[in-house]
Amino acid sequence: MARLSGYGRFMSEADRPILTAPAELETALRDGRYADGGPVRVLDVRWRLDQPDGRADFELGHIPGAVYVDLDTELALPPEQRRPADGRHPLPAVEVLQQAARAWGLDAGDTVVVYDDLKNLSSARAWWLLRHAGVADVRLLDGSLRAWTSAGNPLETGPTDAPTPGSVTLAYGALPVIPLDGVLEFAASGTLLDARAADRYRGEVEPVDPRPGHIPGAVSAPTTENVDAAGRFLTPSELRARFAAVGVTDAAPVGAYCGSGVTAAHEAVALTLAGFEPALFPGSYSQWSNHPELPVALGA
Repeated sequence: MARLSGYGRFMSEADRPILTAPAELETALRDGRYADGGPVRVLDVRWRLDQPDGRADFELGHIPGAVYVDLDTELALPPEQRRPADGRHPLPAVEVLQQAARAWGLDAGDTVVVYDDLKNLSSARAWWLLRHAGVADVRLLDGSLRAWTSAGNPLETGPTDAPTPGSVTLAYGALPVIPLDGVLEFAASGTLLDARAADRYRGEVEPVDPRPGHIPGAVSAPTTENVDAAGRFLTPSELRARFAAVGVTDAAPVGAYCGSGVTAAHEAVALTLAGFEPALFPGSYSQWSNHPELPVALGA
């Protein structure tokens, strides 16, 4: 992993920056593109478990030129098409994601910047899904919207006009995925990280899924500990030490899951920054716990 310039952007295996700083994004918006990338497209992915529709917050203030992305309907199978056995946020069909991405104005070769107002816990889903679908250059605004406004940058308010439709072509398969029937084998042969809060991992609380606990063999590694108090990701060396402390090594595969596959993507970002190549279990615990034939474990 290489660190570049004064800000210290982190590079992926494909030499694409994973994070971008507010000053870099401001320059790219002014110039219309990144010097080391393509035309810039900004996606606002505001979502919370207690407030899944973030459009009202988007209209109260968003980065100029940003397009609002609905995580529940565009970055997941729409609610009316879901079954409990598939989990709370199953991956959308790639044709559906492609249609949405074109509506956001995405073209081949664009540099896509994603952000939210929640330490990138929701926008990481867009990063992972677009990368999985073949978009080579997707970057997270490190520190999210708070970092943008703290740097003195302006916001736009109100709804935005629909962008000129894009022509991007998407295909899944760029990133490794763990299927439901491969989870236990993965946990036995590698390190499977549970990105949820530790009390949910232990089964002490379970606010949304039918059975408390965790997947047998999984290790607790709350993804909220991958960022600092300001919501910026820890350095690659700090992240690598954190993951090493829970058993992650270069000698065995590493994967991640969470409640519904949203914050697991945030864990995948942190693992990638640390120099690993993580797999993701998209169905996560919401899918696992809806299969009564599958075991769950309690405690630490």
